[in-house]
Amino acid sequence: MKFVVIGASGNIGSAVLREATAHGKHQVVGVARRAPDLPGSGEGTVTWREADVTRDDLVPLLSGADAVVHVAWKFQPTHAPEETWETNVLGTKRVLEAVHRAGVPAVVLASSIAAYSPAADDAPVTEEWATDGASTAAYCREKAYNERLFDSFEAAHPDVRLVRMRPAFVFQRSAASEQRRIFAGPLLRPPMLRKELIPLVPVPRGLRFQAVHAGDVGRAFTAAASRDVRGAFNLAADGLITRVELGDLLSARTVEVSPRLTSHLLSAAWHLRAVGAPGALLDALMRLPVLSSERARTELDWEPHHSGVDALEAVLSGIPERGGSSLPPLHR
Repeated sequence: MKFVVIGASGNIGSAVLREATAHGKHQVVGVARRAPDLPGSGEGTVTWREADVTRDDLVPLLSGADAVVHVAWKFQPTHAPEETWETNVLGTKRVLEAVHRAGVPAVVLASSIAAYSPAADDAPVTEEWATDGASTAAYCREKAYNERLFDSFEAAHPDVRLVRMRPAFVFQRSAASEQRRIFAGPLLRPPMLRKELIPLVPVPRGLRFQAVHAGDVGRAFTAAASRDVRGAFNLAADGLITRVELGDLLSARTVEVSPRLTSHLLSAAWHLRAVGAPGALLDALMRLPVLSSERARTELDWEPHHSGVDALEAVLSGIPERGGSSLPPLHR
């Protein structure tokens, strides 16, 4: 099959490329704003094309594809939500329009756990849970709005097989430097996460979340592009990450702190441009539902090869060692 992966050089996109090209499975075109200067020959080769989803004509890039996988996303600048909206929402709308105009029969889109509405307890939710966003953070609003775009496109174009993937937090070692820059900003330097330098970790009271390794997400996206499935799929590895797991991963003692106070402090630091993530994103983290991934396991034959703790450990261990790759967004 021929796949076109938009946003192919990022965290999820790079994982989709690895899976889709393994053993020469599929013909893959990788689309990115900055195509990497990589040699292309032999098994697993990706044909790279440069394009910006906000302005370039995407139809020629998508023509002849059996499926389009759209995972392009711009998290920063969080201080300029009109800029992220242009890429994340209007860009996604342009991708969907191009899918229709190019006659592509299937599109797989990256949604997120953050699109879901808050949950009051830890009972696992299915894909039927409301998608009004976990908080007022721009990331959550954009993911929730895109769900409405997907609904509208499905209604208008029932001939196109549309799949929306809703993963938990996606981690891998090669994205460590990128994720440090995105979320922590200039204050958290790579050496500061060396375990011997972390005696105590403050953890907001009640914090619990799910994670999934990018490699497992790449397998799920590729399966969704290849199989005759439609609709939404939750993706999360087994187990919850709590204060206990964080302490074990960092070999440090933990102390509970007020979530509200932590959110206020984070907001203040964000307004000072000391950190990359606003307090509203922590609010979302504290409210996220627990995902049931049963549909992915059943219909995609998906079994994560890594636990959520494994995924988080990969990125945490990669930060002090400046983990990254030769792909532009994932540079060290």
